[in-house]
Amino acid sequence: MTFVQLIEYETNRAQELDAVFDQWMKTTKGKRTVMRELHAQDREQPGHFVDIVEFPSYQKAMENSQLPETQQIADQMRKLCVNEPRFVNLEVEREEGFTRT
Repeated sequence: MTFVQLIEYETNRAQELDAVFDQWMKTTKGKRTVMRELHAQDREQPGHFVDIVEFPSYQKAMENSQLPETQQIADQMRKLCVNEPRFVNLEVEREEGFTRT
């Protein structure tokens, strides 16, 4: 099964952070192990964000974490956030697919 990491953070510099994420996407092309990423902003709390990042496995997530580019983005992210980002590491135990009707 897959591995999912939730990254929860607050920033008042969202556009700068978006530019950092865009740069990471460019510099890690062909190296990163991320399968899918969702970037969401809390509707009730402006400036509060949650990123949902999916990997094929915990091991692949750790490989991604060790990339120098990932280390760099983590440092830049911390500087642009109001407080320390919160990371939640989840082993997916069950996954369902639904069709829209």
